[in-house]
Formats: sequence, C-alpha cells, structure tokens
Amino acid sequence: MTDMPMALQGLKVLDLATLYAGPLVATTLGDFGAEVIKVEHPRGDDARRWGKSRDGIPLWWKAVARNKKLIRLDLHDEADRAVVRELCLWADIVVENFRPGRLDAWGLGYDELAKDNPGLVMVKVTGFGQTGPYADRPGFGTLAEVFSGFAALTGEHDGPPTLPAFGLADGVAALSGVYAALAAIHYRDHAGEGRGQVVDVSLYEPLFSILGPQVIEYDQLGIVQERQGNRSPRTAPRNAYRTADDRWVALSAGTQQIADRILAAVERPELSRDPRFSSPAARHENADEVDAIVAEWIGAHPLEEVLASFQAQQAPIAPAYTTDQIVQDPQYLARESVITVDDPDLGPVRMQNVVPKLTATPGRIRSTGATEIDHDREEILAMLQERRKGSA
Repeated sequence: MTDMPMALQGLKVLDLATLYAGPLVATTLGDFGAEVIKVEHPRGDDARRWGKSRDGIPLWWKAVARNKKLIRLDLHDEADRAVVRELCLWADIVVENFRPGRLDAWGLGYDELAKDNPGLVMVKVTGFGQTGPYADRPGFGTLAEVFSGFAALTGEHDGPPTLPAFGLADGVAALSGVYAALAAIHYRDHAGEGRGQVVDVSLYEPLFSILGPQVIEYDQLGIVQERQGNRSPRTAPRNAYRTADDRWVALSAGTQQIADRILAAVERPELSRDPRFSSPAARHENADEVDAIVAEWIGAHPLEEVLASFQAQQAPIAPAYTTDQIVQDPQYLARESVITVDDPDLGPVRMQNVVPKLTATPGRIRSTGATEIDHDREEILAMLQERRKGSA
C-alpha cells in the first residue's frame, strides 16, 4: 500500500497555526499526501502541552503533528520572518490562526505575499472570522460551541447548556477549512488563471451551519428549539437506554418503517397499528409513552440480547462505546478505523486512521509527530537553498 499514489501529492502546505483547528487543516491535507512544513514558536506548539504525556513525550502531539516536517522560527524576529516569506513562496497553501491583521503587521499579510506568489491560498482560522464587530475578539472552540447555538440545544431540559468533552468546534472548522482550501486550489488551477485567494474560516460558523433547520423554523414559525436531553424534536423514540447489564445503547426512529422495526424488536409489533405510534407526528406527540415502552424492554435485557433482537428485525441500534471498547470492536478492526503505526520514541502506537477512505489514492500516516522541536530544520533550510539556486 505504501507505493500507492496519494491524492494530494505535490501539494505544498505551510502550517503557521497553533493548537488544534488550524493545524488540523494541515494535518488532514498531509494525510492525503500533501507535503506539510510546520513552523513552531521556539517554545513549541501549545498542542505539545495539551493532554497526557508518557515519559515526557506528548501523546496527542503524535497524532496532530503527523505527516509534518518541523522547523522552529520566531515570527518576532526579522531573520526568521525572512525564512517564513521564502516558505510562503514555496507553498500552495498557508494555514494561520493569528488575530486579524497580525501577519500584516509582520509583513506577512496575504496581499504582500501574493505579489510574489499569486497562486497562494491562505486559510485564516479565527474565532469570529476576519470581518464584523467581533473580529478582533479572542476566540476558542468553547466560545464557538456556545456562540453557534450548539450548547443551547445540548443537555437536559432543566439543565445548563452542555459543552462537548472534545474540540468539536475546532474539528468541524478544520474540516471546513480543508474543503474550502481544496476548492480554492481547484479554482486556481482550472478557472482562476492561477490566482489564489483567502479562505476565511471562523470557529463558530461551520458548527452553526450544521445545526439543522433552526433558523428557517424560527423565521417561519417563531420556534426556538430547546434542550431535551437525548430526545429529538422531530421523531420518537430517540434516546439513550440502559440495558440490564448496565450498558448503554442509542437508537432513533427516523422513519415510520424504522419505528415499526423498533417496536418489533422490543416484542411489541402490534403497536405499529396503534394510532398513537402509526405516524411520525403521532409518535412525537406520544413520545413519553413510546419511549417508556422501549426503555422498559431494553432495561430488562442484557446488551447482547438487545443487539441480537434489533439485528433480527433490521432495526438500527448501536452501543454507546468507550475507547477501550472501540479498539476491540470488529467493525473498527475490519476497517482499520484505528491503526497501529511505528513511532521512534514510543514504538507501536495506536491512533485514529485517515478518513475518508479513497480506493485509488488512499491517505496514510507516513510519520508521527516528532517530539524534538526543530526536528527538520536542516532538511527544510537545504530545500530553500536549492530553490534559491534554481531561481538564480
């Protein structure tokens, strides 16, 4: 597999960003073959200090900095900024997450760089975007998760807005940045006469964009969706349910056909003909009743029996996994959703594999994040020296 072509080989990416959303844009591009150079502050990226370490080796860093070459440069220093300018000439895509205007103040703004590299695409990731009255405010994923409306929808009805236990807004913004950057590259190469552009990614808007029909329902009906735990405002049953052996499963009756299968799986097929449960609107109106029926049956059976009964009826259901269960699941194993890669410091390590899967040009993890700051300085500087010779 290592000799298979990669979809983005030949694409050159400069990662000037820190921590998560911006760097994850570059990580994802690197997963599919782009050559990625990451510039780190002399103290190292903050992602090195997030999460757990083993024997002083940062673990999350191994995944978020994979497929990247590392060089230490201080953008406050003019000599180091000169190296960054050269790297911007080399790059197809630059990813940054400084506050609006900061790179411009250093002479590294897009307009200045595009004079010498007109095909450059620059991905700018900030909390609130490059424009608007909040553009200069500091922004982090947590702020985006509440500002986007996500947290207000999440949690129990009588409880507080609930935040995710991982970088949801950062991850969604990063994936948005990836497809927007590739869209800009496609335009440059096919219709834009070689011209690049700026990709303006806020942390809150990508998450806001996937929250469903909130805006149009408010606009047309005046409805503001409220928190309702694991239930749905549009269908029933939909919830998380505890099994007899203290495990958890979740399901959702997205259509009437699925609802009928669920009722059969909980050994109440006759309820499909009950007017209270025979249409989506009726089920939603009688959500308490149908939810109680499903919960009672699942609560009386152990997990394996629950899954077997639902499988027999082709009714969708899934266990609520923790990481130790994920790494043993046959579906995860068969698709290599978790992959073991060799790391020079830790030996074999497991991490999430590259997604999505491409049949002809699959992505792959060519290297894990290097523990040593400035790990690839000599190689990067030698590459720039060769470029200078070639352009002389």
